[in-house]
Amino acid sequence: MKPLRIHTGTGHNTRTDLFQNRRDYIWDNHADTATPRDDRGRTVDTESWGRRPH
Repeated sequence: MKPLRIHTGTGHNTRTDLFQNRRDYIWDNHADTATPRDDRGRTVDTESWGRRPH
């Protein structure tokens, strides 16, 4: 399986890049989690960064 890069901004989807075509920010620069899902709603991967507030 090839790596897939997910972009928030605009662009054209390819086999290795998927664009959400959003114009507004959706990610928190301090902490957040991305959870891509397949067409059946199953989690494909999860990536988190930063610290969560206590």
